[in-house]
Amino acid sequence: MTSWEPDARFDFTAALDGGQEVTHPVHVKGNGPAILILQELPGIGPETLDLADRLVRAGFTVYLPHLFGTFGKITMARNMARLFCIRREFNIFLKGRQSPVASWMRALARHIRDRQGGPGIGVIGMCLTGSFALTLMADDAVLGGVASQPALPLLGGGALHMSEADIAETCAGMAAKGPGLALRYRGDRMSPARLMRRMEEVFGDGLDTVEYPGNRHSLLTLHFHEPAYKRVEAYFRTRLGA
Repeated sequence: MTSWEPDARFDFTAALDGGQEVTHPVHVKGNGPAILILQELPGIGPETLDLADRLVRAGFTVYLPHLFGTFGKITMARNMARLFCIRREFNIFLKGRQSPVASWMRALARHIRDRQGGPGIGVIGMCLTGSFALTLMADDAVLGGVASQPALPLLGGGALHMSEADIAETCAGMAAKGPGLALRYRGDRMSPARLMRRMEEVFGDGLDTVEYPGNRHSLLTLHFHEPAYKRVEAYFRTRLGA
């Protein structure tokens, strides 16, 4: 378990889409424009904390909510089991609609924007949180979103983890702010090509996509890919004015 220390920590409470409130701790580190990192399935392990530190060194403030799992450790199997226990927040098989936690994420994005006092924030989603980073661009608080190896819905065929209304609102946000960014390893089966093709179809010029050689999965953390990280950092420098 890591001894990584944030500069600040607070508990954030907001409603899920169904109205029930939940609370999660949020870790904050850095000084500069804000980037919200939404954790991936294996958890917030050392590699995710390395990503946070890279962005801090690049001049950003990182907000890292802890949604599930043991902070500082990778526990893939246990976290998959946990997801089935917190279906009120995440439904990884849901087609044509986001998981209920989407409204909690929107509220957190607005809170961070107001806390920072700037025009807006950036968001990185990874794996099961990948698509949330794009749909959050529909909110005034979010100026740019990066979907790294988006994976939901699992077993979704050609469906997305968002509704037609979500897509329309996201397209409007992208048109006003500039494109979102989606990344994957070309041979990644957990983030299948069909999902990326469907996102390109529905978002059109509102989404830039990049696929890197290889069949690994976590571009920014466990299977770190330097060019992918550099692309993300450059994206936020442009979008957030860092």
